[in-house]
Amino acid sequence: MSEVQRVALGLEYDGSRYRGWQVQTHADSVQARVEAALARIADHPVNVTCAGRTDAGVHALGQVVHFDTRARRPGHAWVLGGNSWLPSDISVAWARPVAPGFHARFSARWRRYRYVIFNRRARSGPHRDRACWHHHRLDVQVMRRAARQLLGRHDFSSFRAAACQARSPSRTVHAITLRRRGHFIIMDAWADGFLHHMVRNIAGTLMTVGRHERSPAWVAEVLAARDRRQAGITAPAQGLYFLAAGYPARFDLPPIGAPPGAAPGPLSDDGQCGIW
Repeated sequence: MSEVQRVALGLEYDGSRYRGWQVQTHADSVQARVEAALARIADHPVNVTCAGRTDAGVHALGQVVHFDTRARRPGHAWVLGGNSWLPSDISVAWARPVAPGFHARFSARWRRYRYVIFNRRARSGPHRDRACWHHHRLDVQVMRRAARQLLGRHDFSSFRAAACQARSPSRTVHAITLRRRGHFIIMDAWADGFLHHMVRNIAGTLMTVGRHERSPAWVAEVLAARDRRQAGITAPAQGLYFLAAGYPARFDLPPIGAPPGAAPGPLSDDGQCGIW
């Protein structure tokens, strides 16, 4: 019998019609679809672990997962075979064997999310499930100034969902970038990790500033309060994308969003990778 081998995959998916990443008893999920497809290739049940769970309606451009298998398949077999069994809104982008010590979640050194806002008075039909529609004109310059209050290591209790199960509310935010591209505003957030709804709560808070209802300094007050009730609304799920996870170079994974181990840059207007 073959020894167990650990395989890492890169996934992309449109989360619009799924109740999130995690397997659920009475609802469709991305994880269930991926495990069913890989089981057909492996010819045995497969359990996958992801870099970061996504909620209902949230998308991914650079999700990383791992699974263990006794099947011996070349990388392209997992990619092409997996995609042949997956629905069209989920795809395997790459696959490769990794060391037994690799863990999609616990080996990640940073994660990066993107939040996309469609900022026009009239709503968009084509982008209804892929961007948050906000009809008030948003001031990106003041949103950038507000975002600077969040850089560094802080207690992010004010931006944490009540149902969050993380042991600690402390996270280190390396960078937050905001830029306007036509009717779109794209926010990228880069940190060592994120709490449940943290990016969506940051986006909702920055939109409050962008409408000139609060000053940029208010965000520092919200952060210091450590009270979710002090922050802005939780922005809708459809604007959120899991963009990338970064791992030590020894695992030799494809660079997605930034080279593994790269130091994040400062707050800027520069856009990198992905859509939009």
